[in-house]
Amino acid sequence: MAKVAIFASGSGTNAEAIMRAAQSNVLDAEVALIVTDKPKAKVIERAHAFDVPCFIADPKTYETKACFEQAIIDELGKREVTFVVLAGYMRLVGPTLLSAYEGRIVNIHPSLLPSFPGLDAIGQAFKAKVKVTGVTIHYVDAGMDTGEIIAQEPVRINEDDTVDSLQKKVQEVEHKLYPETIQTIIDRTKEVSN
Repeated sequence: MAKVAIFASGSGTNAEAIMRAAQSNVLDAEVALIVTDKPKAKVIERAHAFDVPCFIADPKTYETKACFEQAIIDELGKREVTFVVLAGYMRLVGPTLLSAYEGRIVNIHPSLLPSFPGLDAIGQAFKAKVKVTGVTIHYVDAGMDTGEIIAQEPVRINEDDTVDSLQKKVQEVEHKLYPETIQTIIDRTKEVSN
C-alpha cells in the first residue's frame, strides 16, 4: 500500500477528503503524515480527528529553506512516505524536496491551468468574468503551478454566483477529483513497478 504525506497550510478540506477516502478504502493508500508549515493551521485538528500524525515545520525556525526541507524529508523517510500530495500548501517547493521526491509530488489548483495560477485563483476567475473555471491536478516542478497536468474538471460560473458560492462548487469537485486522481497515479505506479 502506498504511503502518502499531505502538505497543507490552512483549513485542510482537501486533506480531510483524502484522509476520508483512505479510511473508507476508496483510496488504496495510507495517509502516513500531515505536514504543515503553520503551527496553528486547522488541518492539524482534522489530522487528529483521523488519527493521522502531524509534522509541524515552521520555516522561521530553520536557518535556510534547504534545512527546512531536509527536516521534512527526514520525517517523510521515518514514515516510509512514497508520495507527496499538496493540498493548500502555500509555499513553493524548493530543489531539496523536489529532487528527493522527483515525479512523486502532486498539487491541486482551483482553476483550469494555465489560467489563473498563483494565489486567489477563484477570485481571479470571478473578477475576469469568465464563464468556466475549474480544478487542475498537476505534478509539481520548480515553477508556480507550471507542472505537467494530470487531470482537470471544469466548473461553470453562473450569473448569480458569488465568490463564496463559486468556491463551494470548486471544492465539491476538488474533494471528489483529488482522491480519484491520486488513486489513478498509484495504480499507474503499481503497473510500472510490476
